[in-house]
Amino acid sequence: MRRIQITLAALSATLAVLSDAVAAAVPAGSRDVALYITAEPAAPSSMLDERGQVVGIATDKVRAALGRAGVGYTIELLPWKRAYAAARRRADACVYSTTRTPEREALFKWVGPLDTAQWLLMARADRHIALRNLEDARPYRIGTYNGDARDHYLRSRGFTVDAAPHDLLNPRKLLLGRIDLWVAALRPGSVVLEQNGWAGKIVPVLAFNRHELFLACNRGVPDAVVERLNDAFAALERDGVLRRIERGYDDWTAPTGK
Repeated sequence: MRRIQITLAALSATLAVLSDAVAAAVPAGSRDVALYITAEPAAPSSMLDERGQVVGIATDKVRAALGRAGVGYTIELLPWKRAYAAARRRADACVYSTTRTPEREALFKWVGPLDTAQWLLMARADRHIALRNLEDARPYRIGTYNGDARDHYLRSRGFTVDAAPHDLLNPRKLLLGRIDLWVAALRPGSVVLEQNGWAGKIVPVLAFNRHELFLACNRGVPDAVVERLNDAFAALERDGVLRRIERGYDDWTAPTGK
């Protein structure tokens, strides 16, 4: 898998944030807890840097919270379905960034939120597709991400979907005419269209859902650990650490080359 580089400014800011978090008070005896954390490769939220370390906006928030709470961990990047399955199967596992939906509510213990994402139907600009609501999208073939909450949401409501093994294959399929719409989930300020040269070619035609993204932990993770992690997130939000992490990636750009 091609490693994704981040700017030196982002890396320096991230390291400073993590140093602050580790320096925070750690509950006595809490280092006996260790979690197996999974995520999918989804830059700039979760990705590998040039040294092979998992970094990114959501990753750095999770690391900061784990450090503040004094919880040991390992993080592994996996394809989304494997990452999600690990958190369902292993009693010591959590997965991010997980959309919190009513269907998933009882499956996990929730930590966060890490971020928010707007669900959008995207179309080729030259198609001039106009949608008033989601029902208007029924005649169209919609590109989804296999195993994702958006894929489940549309399938369960009888829409015609065409699932891809990676979400960023969908805009390419859209431009090739293989699908009519792409259901994207974009965080506020996302520049994914600009970074990939799709701005002006792909446009949003309907915003229909807004969700918060969380660290979703297996039901076997102790309640006390989940509570400490949520307290850590609240403290990091209050101290401005989470916002500093986000600002550290303001200059991040998608890699070029191979």
